[in-house]
This record gives sequence, C-alpha cells and structure tokens, in this order.
Amino acid sequence: MKPLAIGSLLPLAGCNMVVLAPSGDIAVQQRNLIAISTVLMLLIIVPVIALTLFFAWKYRQSNTAAIYEPDWHHSTKLELIIWSAPLAIIIALGAVTWISTHRLDPYRPLDRIDASRPLPANTKPLNVEVVALDWKWLFLYPDLGIATVNELAAPIDTPIDFKITASSIMNSFFVPALAGQIYAMPGMETKLHAVINHVGEYQGFSANYSGAGFSNMRFRFHGLNQADFDAWVQKARAQGSSFGRAEYLKLEQPSEKEPVRYFSHVDPQLYDAILNMCVDQSKMCVNEMMRIDANGGGGREGINNVVRLANKGNPGSKTPERPAKPFVAALCTPTGTGPGGSVETVATPLPKTRID
Repeated sequence: MKPLAIGSLLPLAGCNMVVLAPSGDIAVQQRNLIAISTVLMLLIIVPVIALTLFFAWKYRQSNTAAIYEPDWHHSTKLELIIWSAPLAIIIALGAVTWISTHRLDPYRPLDRIDASRPLPANTKPLNVEVVALDWKWLFLYPDLGIATVNELAAPIDTPIDFKITASSIMNSFFVPALAGQIYAMPGMETKLHAVINHVGEYQGFSANYSGAGFSNMRFRFHGLNQADFDAWVQKARAQGSSFGRAEYLKLEQPSEKEPVRYFSHVDPQLYDAILNMCVDQSKMCVNEMMRIDANGGGGREGINNVVRLANKGNPGSKTPERPAKPFVAALCTPTGTGPGGSVETVATPLPKTRID
C-alpha cells in the first residue's frame, strides 16, 4: 500500500514547476496552450497504445479461441475511424496554434492585464532595455534614468515593454514566470510585451549557450506592488553611480557571478550606441554604415569599411583605411611589336563589378 500511496502523489510533482504555475498573463496563456495541445495529442496516442496492447494480448499464440481471418483486408468503418480522428485532431491543433501564435506574438502590445481584466485605455507601460553581456545582464530604465546589473523589477499589473539586444554573442532572455524566451543578438533588437500579475521573486536566465560563464548568467526578477517598486527605484537612485560609455566598456568585459549593482544618471544615448555597436566613439555605428550603403556606398575605398566582430563585437574603422588597398584596374595584353621591336600594350579595363 505504501508504494501505491507514494505513486498517487506523482501527479503533484509538477505543482512547483514554474512553467506550469506561472505568475504572468502571457506565461499563463502559454501554459494553457501546452496543456490543450498535450490533451489533444493524447486523444490519439492513448487509444493507439491501448489498442496495440489489446491486440497483442488477444491474438497471442496461446489464445486458440481468437478468430483467425487471414483473408480479411478492408473495413470501411475502420478506415473512417483511423483517418478521420487524426485528421480532426490535426485541424484542431492547427487552429489552436494559429490563433495562439498571433495572440501571443511577443511584438504585439498587450490588450489585457489578465483573463478577467482588459488593459485600461492610456495605460503607460514600463520601458526596459535589456542587454546581454558576457556573462551578466544589464537592464536600463530609460524613463526612470536608472540601470541595474543582474536584477530586474517591475510593478504588478503594469505592461512591460522590453527592447532586447546583446553585446557580443547571441543569448536568450527568459523569465519562465513572466513569458517565453526571446533571443538577444548583437547589432539587432528584439521585443517582448509582458505583464507580471503576482508579487514575488522570480528567476531569469539565458536559455541559449553562450560560453564559459553561461551557467551563471542568471538574474532576479522582482514583481512588486507600486509602492514597493517606487521604493526600489529610489534605492537604485540613491545607491547608484553615474553610468555612461566609459563605465559600460568596463562592465562589458567578460566576467562571471557579478553582484547586483545599481546605476543612476544613465547616458540616454547609451542603449542606441550598444545596439549599433559603437559605444567606443572611434568606431563606426552600424546604422551609419547602413546609411552609407543605402546612399551608394563609400567608393572603392569603402570596401574596407566592414564590421569586424572581435572579442567584444567592436565594429571596424569609422573612416576608410589609408592608404587604400591596391586593386586591379586594368589588364595589359600584348598586341604586337612597335618601332625598335618593343612590345605595345593596350589597357583593357575590367568590368566595374570585378575587384581582385
């Protein structure tokens, strides 16, 4: 009886799994999608397994009473059941997936706080800019003028608009209690709209392997009521130091198990510089390089204007290299002999698309 009693507790083993017991509306909807999809698939899997075991038992060699019909080959009823049931499940799964994919699009602004509360008109979201570093997380609050390392906080029932990028290597921003994971990539920006509905302390981490310090690339996410969030902001302002380009370049160096840090007086242009990979002002910004290319490029010297992803993802030179690298402008081919037996040549220009 004791093993049976212990076995009966097995279904409760997942009660503390954050993916199945989330605290944010987006994560709740994703949990529901997982549950619905699993149940729909089990409607096919369970009968198939059960019938397989049943037929293996019924038509075992020792069961001489089983009816043997070696010439049987077709049943319209069985064909209808075998094909219509899976088809119906596939249609249902497709419909659920299509609807959920659009409703839970991370780029789609929220339209509700939770299942029973729509988002009030003119609600101002909390804007957070996320930067994945080696191997730590930087969070910038542009509207509040603060920044934090390895700690994130937000008031409950308030929409959060995340802008996400990385400094040098691809990572993945993931708070299971809040919403699904979103990739963070250098030189690119991804987005996430989410809301936390319950007060608590949650764990966030990178869900994408990114090197030696990956396993310690974790942070704390605090869901707070408005009064506690305001107090947290004041603490960050009081304890924090100024944070600009020079401070960022120091923080950007690879390190592990960074303690929580607060910064105030944050450079308002810092995130754009990080996104465009030009915090070091001697480097060309990616958006500037794209503008030059869109306007026709920088001429033949411009072929050396490239982004070089070094250890820290720093881009290439801000100006074309000098002197410009040599290139072939024409080929000289002999055409005959001139006076005195000299060989005359004719310059044959190469097509403009050729650079050797």
